[in-house]
Formats: sequence, C-alpha cells, structure tokens
Amino acid sequence: MARRCMLTGAVGRSGNNISHSHVRTKRRFDINIQTKRYWVPSEKRFVTLTLSAKGIKTVDRRGIEAVVKDLRARGELA
Repeated sequence: MARRCMLTGAVGRSGNNISHSHVRTKRRFDINIQTKRYWVPSEKRFVTLTLSAKGIKTVDRRGIEAVVKDLRARGELA
C-alpha cells in the first residue's frame, strides 16, 4: 500500500536528523495514514478509503457522498 492520501494526495517528505554534534543523517517524515470504512447510503455499501488525518476531516466537512463522487471522477475509486 502506498503511503498516500486518496483524497488530498499528501505523501511523506524527507529531511535530516541533526545530532548534538550537528551530523546530519537522512530521515522520513511520514504522514498519518489511516484506512477508514464509510457507509455510502446511495450505494447501500461500505467504501474503504486510505486517508490522512486531514482527509478524514475533509470527509467530515464535505460529506462522504461528495467525496466519493470526486474520487470516482478522478478514477481513484472503482
């Protein structure tokens, strides 16, 4: 599974750990990805989405019907 939000498209970033002696080593800043199931009343079924925390808040704000419609238009959801 790719660590990518289906709704916002957010992905992890890379950066540096900086030690006390100021030696830099590579590290990853991963995003908070959650697999979440939503009930879609118009389709009478559950839809499983891979979302970031911000994506979950967006679904709560816009509603699952509008989000599923947009994901289908983009081809993200079958």
